[in-house]
This record gives sequence, C-alpha cells and structure tokens, in this order.
Amino acid sequence: MTAEIKEFLRKNHIFRHLPGEKLDAIARTVRKKHAPGGSLIFHEGEVPKDFFIVASGKVRIFLGRGDAAQKELAVLGPGDGFGEVGLLTGEPRSASAQSQETSLLLVLSKEDFDRIVEEFPDLGKKFMKGMRDYLMKDREIIEEGERAAARASSQQMSWFDFLLILGVSILLALSFNRANPNGIDLFPALETSPVIARIGPAEAFKRQRLGQALLVDAMPPNFYKQRHIRGAVNMPISLFDIVYLMNFSEEKKDREILVYGETISRPYAREIAAKLQLLGYTDVKLIRGGLPGWEKDGYPVEGEAG
Repeated sequence: MTAEIKEFLRKNHIFRHLPGEKLDAIARTVRKKHAPGGSLIFHEGEVPKDFFIVASGKVRIFLGRGDAAQKELAVLGPGDGFGEVGLLTGEPRSASAQSQETSLLLVLSKEDFDRIVEEFPDLGKKFMKGMRDYLMKDREIIEEGERAAARASSQQMSWFDFLLILGVSILLALSFNRANPNGIDLFPALETSPVIARIGPAEAFKRQRLGQALLVDAMPPNFYKQRHIRGAVNMPISLFDIVYLMNFSEEKKDREILVYGETISRPYAREIAAKLQLLGYTDVKLIRGGLPGWEKDGYPVEGEAG
C-alpha cells in the first residue's frame, strides 16, 4: 500500500522531487478517503483538521452556502492538494470543498502535516508559496465579483439619486450639530502619517542592480501580473502577512526596501511602507513617480502586458 501511496504523492508538485526515503516516511502517515460524488469534504468556517491530495476524481473549491450564493474558486484533479491554508494560518476554513464525482483522497492529519513541515523546511516553503498563489487567485476572483457588483449598483443609481442622498445626509448632520453641543465631525481630521523618504528611479535601479535593495510592488495581484518592475516582489495589502513570512521574515531590519504602486483612489505603496516601518524596518523608501516614472525613464519592466 505504501508503494501505491508514494505514486499518488509523486503526482503532487510539492512532494514529487523528494528523495525516496523521505517520501516513504510521509507515505506511512497518509490515509485514504473515498468521497462519493457530491459529498462535502469540509465547509467554510470549519476548524481545519486535515490536508488533502486528490488521487483520482475531481474536487471543487467554493465560497458561500446554498446554490444561489456559491462562488466557485477552483476545480481540482489528480495530483492537486488542498486544505493547507487553514493548517498554516490556524484560521477556520476560508472556503468549502466538495467532490464533483467519486474521488479518492489522500489525507494527512494536522499533527502529521505540522510535523512534516517542521522536519522538512523546504516543503514548508513550497506550501507557503502554494498558499500565496491560491490566495492571490482567490482574491482576484472575489475582487472581480465585487467590481461586477459595483458596476451593477452604479447603473441602478443615477447622479440625481446620489446627490439627493448626499444632500439629505449633510442636512441631517448639520441639524444634529445645531442641537448637540458635542456634534459630529463632518470632515474628520486626517491622521498623521509616518514620514517616508523617497528615492528617484535612477538611484533605485542602481541599488537594485547592485543587490543593495529589495523592490516591493504594493499593487493588487491582477495589476502586478499586467506590469511590474523586473525583479520586484508583489506584496498586496490583502496578502501582506503571507508575503512577509515568505520573503522578509529573515531579512535584517536595516535592509533597504523600495516600495511603489498606487492609484488615484488608494496609496498602496504608502500603506505597505508604513506597515514595514511598524515591523521595525529602518530603511524603507518610496520610489518617486512609481511604475510610470520608472517606465518613463526607460528602466526594465515585465508582465503580461509587455
């Protein structure tokens, strides 16, 4: 039976390159689970207990409960693993898993999973990278759904409706302030932001080329995929903790980190730079002009858009 399980494990990209003796040790801890078509393997919000690999069949990963509210994130086949996110973060399941057809699953308990990650650090890094990729993909799907909902909502509300609601809200607030000496702030004072130094594209390129600085792209993953500075690490706000653990947890606090990426509506770069400063990094800078300034000066970029 161990030999059969080893063959199944080799279909998974995380385990396939392990030496035979290490794979033997892991195979001995794995148990099989048969999942009839349509059966729920785990549901969103559940306490994570196991890691799974699809040996045969298909498993769908989705958000929400009830057919109308479900949002499909992925359909997994032989060799694909799932369920590691909750085990690595300690958080409840972020999605549900259901067999699409009769499936054979290989199962590692949380205890065995934790021990394997501890005994084989390289596997732990692969799990972290896989989790980051899954979360980025899931985030893109969710963000696209939110954008679609926002577009639908904006089509239903006219400018007249918007201005009417805004005007009524201001009048109600003014009336409240007149009757209440404490009042409410209609225009709250802006919080004091930490001072973050800036660096020009030419100097940033020089320091990156010499290996003196790390470059961080703070944009959401879909923007990063389209275009980013060559060699920059993508560190979106939504995945800050995961990317930090993967790329920065072992860096010295005086390591120079250069951050870029913002839109008219949100200063992503400043938010990431501020979080890094709070973690104790003493040499965090913003790249002046961001990606447009970098491209304008002719420095290398890469991505799907060229």
